[in-house]
Amino acid sequence: MLSRVADSLYWINRYVERAENISRFVEVSEAMALDCPPGSAEPWLPLIDASGDRELFDRLYPDGGPEQVVEFLVRAEANPNSVVNCIAIARENARQIREVITTEMWEQLNDIYWTLLDNEGFWRQPPQEQLRDIRRACQLFYGITDATLSRDLSWQFSRLGRVLERAEKTTRILDVKYFLLLPSPDEVGGVLDELQWISLLRSAGAYQMFRQSRQQAIEPKAVASFLLLDPIFPRSVRYCLERIHETLRIVRGQAVPGAPDDLECLSGLTLARWSYTRIDELIAGGLHESIDDLQSDLNRLHDLIEQRYFIAEPACVPA
Repeated sequence: MLSRVADSLYWINRYVERAENISRFVEVSEAMALDCPPGSAEPWLPLIDASGDRELFDRLYPDGGPEQVVEFLVRAEANPNSVVNCIAIARENARQIREVITTEMWEQLNDIYWTLLDNEGFWRQPPQEQLRDIRRACQLFYGITDATLSRDLSWQFSRLGRVLERAEKTTRILDVKYFLLLPSPDEVGGVLDELQWISLLRSAGAYQMFRQSRQQAIEPKAVASFLLLDPIFPRSVRYCLERIHETLRIVRGQAVPGAPDDLECLSGLTLARWSYTRIDELIAGGLHESIDDLQSDLNRLHDLIEQRYFIAEPACVPA
């Protein structure tokens, strides 16, 4: 497979996953805002931190309130990670490799793009309906990809981009909201306390699966454990790391004799760490610090994947 093709497949899925995550974050915050004082930015500003774009937001919207946060995350042209820009970049990558992806994948991505770009009727809908439609359109793209693309290297690089982005966004939303939502002692167990933790689970698309797997009250440690360490929930960090390691092994092909390279070492060590740790140990050592280390590892994984598979080596020129 050509490096440019692998690169495009990887980024198509990273950007669609990013758009889906952001639309879900904002959709949940729209609902949560109903329980906050009018005009409060409380459920909104953490979304800027979770997207990693706080500096850009503060520069563009010095007095930013809820409406500016939503505009920045969903439609702002100046924000390269807005939902509209994510879909536009994914579509451009898909356009460049039309001969590799299926017709159904292209049609779905093209439909999302034109709906967001050239359909004022769409933007006149209530915000909750806009965000729900975007989220479902992205999820439909995942389903079409899984249903129509052969399980060759094209699918493997597609999955790699999706699960790496998913792990990164799950850690970000948990890291930003975990300590923000930690209640004062007199609020523990209250109605607002529970609603806030439910909103965090819903931001990660995890509420129903959490309730099915954990027959207990919703409390901070249980939420963090589920989102970080659950082995079968598809948005948990551990599950994503297992899929990353598995995909890299398939892409690498037959094992090469000798010591493992940097990419293989980092993938294996990161998976081992998050497979054989307990939430009590993570919290005792500082949950923020552990998540920060994981985000650094995910960034390094991306850099190593890019160096190995996406950057073509220069041709040797005879002297």
